[in-house]
Amino acid sequence: MTDFTSLYEAFAADVFRFALYLSGDRADAEDITSETFMRAWTSHEPIRTETVKGYLFTIARNVFLKQLRTSGRRAPLDENLRDSRPSAFDHAQQRAEVASVLEAMQSLPDLDRAALVMRTFDELPYREIARVLEITETAAKVKVHRARASLMNLRRA
Repeated sequence: MTDFTSLYEAFAADVFRFALYLSGDRADAEDITSETFMRAWTSHEPIRTETVKGYLFTIARNVFLKQLRTSGRRAPLDENLRDSRPSAFDHAQQRAEVASVLEAMQSLPDLDRAALVMRTFDELPYREIARVLEITETAAKVKVHRARASLMNLRRA
C-alpha cells in the first residue's frame, strides 16, 4: 500500500478506535489519528504492507504516550460520549454498555489496555502485539489475559 489515500481509507477507523480506547477522549483520539497519519506520510522509512497496521498502531501509541508526558494530565472518560456518525460502536451493544466498558478499560494499565484492544478489536497476532509494545510474545499473551480478567471483575462489581 504505497498510495497514502488508500492507506488512510483502509486504516483510519482502526487507528481512531485504537486511539479512542487508549485515551478515552474523542478529541484526543482524533488528534492522535491525525498525527499518526502525518508521521506515516512524512516518514523516510518505507511502509511494509504486511506490518502496516502494527506500524500505525506503534505510531499512535507513541503519540499517545508523548501526549501523556507533555500534558501531565489524564482526562476522565466522559460517560455521555456519543458519536453521531456511524462507527464501530453502532455494531456494539447499547451505547450505555459501550460507555461502561470504555470507563472500565480506562482503569487498566496502559500496556494491558493497548494489548487487549489490538488483540480483541483488531485481531492482531500476539507476535505483532509484542512487537508494537516492545515486550515478549508471552508477556503479550499474559497482558491480554490479565486485561480480560480485570474487565470481567470490574463488570461484575
